[in-house]
Amino acid sequence: MSGGAMPSPAERSTLGRYRIEGQLGRGAMGVVYLGTDPRTGHRVALKTMPLARELDGPELEEARQRFFREAETAARLQHPDIMRVLDVDEDDGIACVAMEYLSGHDLQRHTQSTQLLSVPTVLRIGARVADALAYAHSQGVVHRDVKPANVMVDLEAGVVKVTDFGIACLADASQTRTGVVLGTPSFMSPEQLSGRRVDGRSDLYSLGVMLFQLLTGQLPHQGEAMARLLHAIVNEPAPDIRSVRPDLPQALALLVARLLSKHPEARHADGWQVATELREVAALWSSDEGPPCVPLVTNALPSDAADAQPFATTVALARTDPGHNPAA
Repeated sequence: MSGGAMPSPAERSTLGRYRIEGQLGRGAMGVVYLGTDPRTGHRVALKTMPLARELDGPELEEARQRFFREAETAARLQHPDIMRVLDVDEDDGIACVAMEYLSGHDLQRHTQSTQLLSVPTVLRIGARVADALAYAHSQGVVHRDVKPANVMVDLEAGVVKVTDFGIACLADASQTRTGVVLGTPSFMSPEQLSGRRVDGRSDLYSLGVMLFQLLTGQLPHQGEAMARLLHAIVNEPAPDIRSVRPDLPQALALLVARLLSKHPEARHADGWQVATELREVAALWSSDEGPPCVPLVTNALPSDAADAQPFATTVALARTDPGHNPAA
């Protein structure tokens, strides 16, 4: 890269081969732009990450290689509920992931107590996210940053898309350098925050936090000081979701409590188990209020799904287990 200040995407009209049309949003790692592919005329979402602004020397090269490796892995994920990665590139030290552009919005707005979705809608969305995670885990890909802002929905069209697979890995690479946690601590599993090895069950914990927030408008663990919040996530049992919303059924409370267990081996074995249980609860729930439910779509499992063992052997919990999370 030549010397001098690196131009930001906002100061440019193109990024790689894509024309920049406007800004869609801003996240912890970079800006998301609306772009157009001149070859096809199709709109794309361009997620950027200023590698050269955060890193240099050997660290920059390591992050660059990791970025392309993770993005290319994410691009191989082919699932109806996973946002398609179309292209990966780097331009003047700015890493760029081109993804399919979707109408709709992410789930973040529906974490507000005044904009909660109906319970059946949340359960059906959650089941489809669990399906997507299970598929990714069976392919050896862990998301690491599951949260409402990374799930796009178009309720009228029945679209659910999990975004940003693989991108959180790059945040880990620059975390030591910047001294900033680029993920979202409230949604991180205890083992992720403790620096231990994570697998797909860490994503299932994050899904549990997301369900808790979408159903109640609150996070299971809260704290004004970061140190207090992290201590609570790692050490303190999550509250029973019915202590915030008593109208929820016991089966759902037990499901969420199991997802929020401090110990990975006490959670569900895989996302397909979670999806099945969420659909069972949704089938028993009746509600005439709230937005229309996202259509129930049972995605076909890979032919080897029955034999897939993406995680270590898990500890099965009895249905009569109260669902309390033991402190670590």
